[in-house]
Amino acid sequence: MDREKRKHETPMAKQDVLERIHNFYEVALGYTEEQAMREAQRCLQCPNPHCVEGCPVEIDIPAFIKEIKEGNFLAASVKLKEKNSLPAICGRVCPQENQCQVLCVLGKMGDPVAIGRLERFAADYERMKGVTVPPKQESSVTGRVAVVGSGPAGLTAAADLVKLGYEVVMFEALHAAGGVLMYGIPEFRMPKKVVQAEVDYIRKLGVEVKTNYMIGRIYTIDELFESGFDAVFVGSGAGLPRFMRVPGENLGGVYSANEFLIRVNLMKAYLFPEYDTPIRLGKKVAVIGGGNVAMDSARSALRLGAEEVLIVYRRSKEELPARHEEVENAEAEGIKFMFLTNPVRFLGDESGWVKGIECIKMRLGEPDDSGRRRPLPIEGSEFIMDVDTVVIAIGQTPNPIIQRTTKGLETTRWGTIVAKDETGQTTKKGVYAGGDVVSGAATVISAMGAGKRAARSIHEYIMSKKGA
Repeated sequence: MDREKRKHETPMAKQDVLERIHNFYEVALGYTEEQAMREAQRCLQCPNPHCVEGCPVEIDIPAFIKEIKEGNFLAASVKLKEKNSLPAICGRVCPQENQCQVLCVLGKMGDPVAIGRLERFAADYERMKGVTVPPKQESSVTGRVAVVGSGPAGLTAAADLVKLGYEVVMFEALHAAGGVLMYGIPEFRMPKKVVQAEVDYIRKLGVEVKTNYMIGRIYTIDELFESGFDAVFVGSGAGLPRFMRVPGENLGGVYSANEFLIRVNLMKAYLFPEYDTPIRLGKKVAVIGGGNVAMDSARSALRLGAEEVLIVYRRSKEELPARHEEVENAEAEGIKFMFLTNPVRFLGDESGWVKGIECIKMRLGEPDDSGRRRPLPIEGSEFIMDVDTVVIAIGQTPNPIIQRTTKGLETTRWGTIVAKDETGQTTKKGVYAGGDVVSGAATVISAMGAGKRAARSIHEYIMSKKGA
């Protein structure tokens, strides 16, 4: 491949904008076999690949790309699954641009290799051909591990532990496994058939998945130990919405992003009346926040029939925490952005339904703890914005039920569980934790990395306990 061609990544097709804003089908269409092989040829196969250093789950990136380059697509997926049990998910929602791809040598003279797109291709190819499950290896390991939560952290920990030979039971509070992948990320970005295929793969590895089990209510952590589990991994996520604590937040038509997206995604409100979950939405929708959840909420509202959707964000475009790709998609679909704007109260009509937002203009001061410039209100700049639906997407915190029912489990003032970053070990013996329940709302891949590290530590703990 000549130098000029190597500079530019192979583009990936998307649904036409005018069509996709009226449906919930996946926007990104994936690579063809020819496109995947062309992109794989760009990889330099570095002898000291820095891209691997940026991968939280330690994938041998050059090795799986080499298989794609040579047309060995199933072998590429097998190589991926040596380290990552959820490649079809990571290939869609992992922020590769800030992790593996940012360290790609090609990025110094052009576009880095599209590692995420190639990961998605290999995983999708295997799924279309029929998922292959590695044979269960003979193991002298014995022990039982409970995994609380079936999101990215729990799925990863469970898969790694069952591969080592442990009996693993996963408990999920909702009626479908997958955690945030099921309830938080819309169909057009993460098709639920893809999530369920990855969950089915985990089941086929030997993990027992129990849905409708809210740990902290049905069983406490201590009761799990009493029933014979040797260790517990808590990956229960951050499913509790944060609110702004401004007047009018309890008006009709003001949703938390959690409620809004759960109704749309897990309960399929977009297919009403086929599914019994209607969602009342007005003509003009405002989404408060600037992360991926805000983009997901805004783009969902548009597809549900809103005539105008605004994203209201208190900082400037440069500070948006959402992935660039998601911001780009939202802009292309006609979502409008109101930067340096912050709500101070919500206004209601005589029936108690939201009819407007009083906002104040902001300016940026010195950087805060996040490293982004702190937004400061401009005195006297208040104005009224007419809307009839609001979605508040300013972050989530963990549900406190496990923390409140588990003695000896230290938590932070934000309600997250205190755990060591490298091991996931909590202050309670035999209990490990990782993902959003420890870090607060973060990325899918960071949660998976935490699950992988915790699985290693749980193995070491059980082996030392048994004197192995």
